[in-house]
Amino acid sequence: MNKLIILVSTVFVMGCEMGEEPINPTFKLIPSEKFVFKSFVDCNMAEAWIGDTFRIFPGKYGEDPVWGYSNELEFASGKNADEVFLTPHDQFTDPIMPPNVPPGQTGLHGAVWFETVYQSPQDASGKTLYAVYHNENYPETLPYDAATGEGYIDSLWPEGLTGPQSVAAVCRIGIMKSTNGGHSWENKGLFIEDLQPRMIPKPHNNSLTFAGGVGDPSAVANGDYLYLFYGEYGYPGVYDAAKYDSVFEASGQCISIARLKLTDLDNPQGKAQRWDGKAFAAPYNSIGKPVASLQIPASEKGGAASRAGGNFHWGPSVSWNTYLNCWVMMMGRVEGQKWVGDKIYISFNTNKDLGKGDNAQQWSKPQLVFQKPGHILWYPSLQPMNTEEDIKEKRTCLKLGKKARLFVKDMEGPKAEYISEYIIEFEKD
Repeated sequence: MNKLIILVSTVFVMGCEMGEEPINPTFKLIPSEKFVFKSFVDCNMAEAWIGDTFRIFPGKYGEDPVWGYSNELEFASGKNADEVFLTPHDQFTDPIMPPNVPPGQTGLHGAVWFETVYQSPQDASGKTLYAVYHNENYPETLPYDAATGEGYIDSLWPEGLTGPQSVAAVCRIGIMKSTNGGHSWENKGLFIEDLQPRMIPKPHNNSLTFAGGVGDPSAVANGDYLYLFYGEYGYPGVYDAAKYDSVFEASGQCISIARLKLTDLDNPQGKAQRWDGKAFAAPYNSIGKPVASLQIPASEKGGAASRAGGNFHWGPSVSWNTYLNCWVMMMGRVEGQKWVGDKIYISFNTNKDLGKGDNAQQWSKPQLVFQKPGHILWYPSLQPMNTEEDIKEKRTCLKLGKKARLFVKDMEGPKAEYISEYIIEFEKD
């Protein structure tokens, strides 16, 4: 029988703002009744309060030649988080989404998943929303265009998730906007992407997932910017089969940060900047530097994302914790092909201002939260509950307090479940 391994952990976090005492966050898991999400989810959970209504936007939408067309990006609403998460699938609402356009045309290509919703404070009604989406394409849906550098060349393309006849996807990150609380959406363009020179084909790519790209994001507003935390899956330079270096590739994995001015959300294309090792100065489609403290060193079996033996953290879910007065990041860990991994981790950053110096990079070394041997665990996130405090404060996955519900997608069994079996409780010294 599989045994769940749980840790109660303490981690001393440095890098506080001037004049503030360093905190010593601790956390523990409190067993709760199994809480099973009633609909489809395959990403971070995007959500917002629209007035007194809590609304979530899980699911997938759009063309996908490997998995088939999907129209499962839907939303549910209610008076609190627990009520909404328990909404039956047939009671979700289909929003009006922008259509996919044919190859060669400007517009939406491939499938999208909403991963974060930023709510404009300029709209008192709360109905103006910006969804940060994960987008997947293939040479079939986005063929290479020499004039623009966009798209992918179908040569030695790596294998995908469903067997030798399938092809690996490339992920990008974009933004959509709604002015009616999520009932309809308009595609505004890309946040960041990787171009063809960074793709990793055969024979060096045998991960059975991505040919490259950037994806699985979480985003938080801080100051004048929207900060994007995302996975790096491409080569950290121009790929050349004759000069391929797995150690060099591993140096570019895996969680990185970019940012975009909030004033550019309506026209984001080409405006974002990645962290280049010293500042947010690398262009949106160029090469940045990952967060060093979140990388797994070779001595701990860390490796490149494209390799079958790769070992790296991925899928960040970031929130501001009002009790700890710091940022909290949940993440998974890949330990084999097809994103296999049975552990969930946590990291802290006590710098409230992510724009000052290298504050955005100052994350504590990931600490193990729990392990479920024999299972595959994806998309960990902390979620609000139906407590009086969480409702009054209108907490979401982006802003939480002393206690939160821990969700994870458990891929084990005939039907993968997005479940919560624990409440996480924080303490500080």
